[in-house]
Amino acid sequence: MNRVQEAALEDPVVFFHGFEEKELFAMIDALKKAASGMGLDAKAIAFASSTPVNRKWKIRDLVREVRREHEMMSGGT
Repeated sequence: MNRVQEAALEDPVVFFHGFEEKELFAMIDALKKAASGMGLDAKAIAFASSTPVNRKWKIRDLVREVRREHEMMSGGT
């Protein structure tokens, strides 16, 4: 496994685009259940959806910001 793959498992981010709120939350719930079923820490996954602003960002900047926000909202975990 390379460095990028390892980082993705350590600090996973799931990014959504084009979904209605109901669909979005249903998918988040399903992904959390699947992650838990695979022995992964579902609380470590940061979820985000596109906005008119963040759609213009570079992927690395988007991932950094989503991870930063996730850590702030989850109390640093």
